Amino acid sequence: MTSVIASAAHAAHNVAASLLAQAPIQIGQAIPAAQIKEDSPDSSTALNLTGKNIIIGVPGAFTTPCNSHIPAYIENYQKFKDKGVNEIYVFAVNDTFVTKAWKEKLAPNGTPIHFIADDKSAFVSALGLVFDASPLLGGPRSKRFAIVTEGTKVLTLAVEDQPPSVTVTSAESVLASL
Repeated sequence: MTSVIASAAHAAHNVAASLLAQAPIQIGQAIPAAQIKEDSPDSSTALNLTGKNIIIGVPGAFTTPCNSHIPAYIENYQKFKDKGVNEIYVFAVNDTFVTKAWKEKLAPNGTPIHFIADDKSAFVSALGLVFDASPLLGGPRSKRFAIVTEGTKVLTLAVEDQPPSVTVTSAESVLASL
């Protein structure tokens, strides 16, 4: 009986992983409409992209690479604003309790950067920027990416080759591309 259950679970995992493997969004395409959760697990609002925005995807709140990735965005927030950026969104495949606590840990004095809980990986899946992190993080997670948009149109897209890497998605790299 146990082997039947294990086989069924493995088959379901393989089907889920194949569904996750969708082509990534491309420069010039539109960011899909999405309902986002920022402060409460039972309240969502529409992602409203007007003007120039930065959308950052991270594999997991409180992970070591993500803890070193996001502070430079917080520290350089005014430089982004000076370059015409309207909003910065950080998406993590975590629940709102985790993303809210992570924001408070990284910015104890507050920050206007939005920390968004993509608790079911629906948004990053729609972007085609999800990967199977089951061995380390327990399930699907966001690839590490940075997208610059004008409204919903993708102007630039940077995706790290390896999830722990922070090179092309660093605040410094994105600032230089603006």
